[in-house]
Formats: sequence, C-alpha cells, structure tokens
Amino acid sequence: MLMQEKIILIGASTGGPGHLKKILSSLDSSFSTPIIIAQHMNPVFIKSFVKQFDDELPFKFYLADNRHDIDPFTMHICATHCELNKREHYLKLENASGVISHYNPSVDHLFNSAVKLCKEYDVLAILLTGIGHDGAQGLSDLKDAGATCLAESKESAIVYGMPKKAAELNSSIKVMNLNQIIVYIKRFGD
Repeated sequence: MLMQEKIILIGASTGGPGHLKKILSSLDSSFSTPIIIAQHMNPVFIKSFVKQFDDELPFKFYLADNRHDIDPFTMHICATHCELNKREHYLKLENASGVISHYNPSVDHLFNSAVKLCKEYDVLAILLTGIGHDGAQGLSDLKDAGATCLAESKESAIVYGMPKKAAELNSSIKVMNLNQIIVYIKRFGD
C-alpha cells in the first residue's frame, strides 16, 4: 500500500501565537510535513507575525495571501480566508471569496475545504486555544471524513472555547494538552 502525503492544519485564536511558537520551535528542521495555520488576527498584523516566525524558526513561512503550492518543508499562515484545492496533481492554498465570518481568517472554512482531501491525504487537524466556536464544526466534519483530529484541553488552553466546542460536537475528537499535541505532531510527521 502506498503512503499518503501528509498535511497538518492548525486553527487558533486567543493565546494562539504563543502556542504556535512553542509547537513550531519544538520541530526539527528536518520536519517535512507542510503545516497550514489559520490564526485569528487583524490583517494589519499578520504580515509582521509571519516575518517574525520566518526570522526565528528554521522553516520557510509563507503569508498565504493569493495562491501557494503546498510543498514539503513549508509553513503557510493564512492572511485572510483560505481554502485548500487540488489543481491537477498539486495541492494549492488559495484565497477564498464570499466567506461570511466574524473571524479572520475562518478556521471552519480552512478545515471544511480539506474534507474533500481526506481520501487522498493523511490529514492531521488541530484546534487550539480560543474564544468562541470557529473551527469546531470544521474539525468535527474532518473527523467524520477520516482525518485525525485533536482539540486542545482545558489544562493548557489560554481560553477553552473553540476546542471545548469541538469536543462537545464530536466525542471521537482526541483532547490533549499542548505538550501532548507537540508529541503527536512529531510522530505524525515521521
């Protein structure tokens, strides 16, 4: 049986930047699984957020503000609402139009766009700390489509809103603290 290509999706809100930095700084530079991040943030600040990660961490970070190829060893941070699409034989991260959401970028929209990919890709989706419910329905839908789905636990979440809602929606989503999530990501990427 052929190994499927892997992708990791991470959604976060309040408390997310610190959690993301902890996750990404724990990964060795040989970590090749692409990561796509939807971090709630005012678009004015996202560019400097990406630059900081690009300067401080051993990976190439891309501000996903148009259309980007998803390649090994790359990290993508959504500037606005983004979606994953298969174009010919390549996976692309593209701007989404017509998305109605109180959040920028919409975690639910990113997660839902990956549901159709679960038959071709090994998808790990993670919902971290945050206020509200964005990402909860998308994480549940991904789980139902066969993705591996993790929600951050109350133990480590700065705000236990988004991951709590995900765990309530779908009891088969694994709930883990941040350190356990880091271990899981490292194993998944091997």
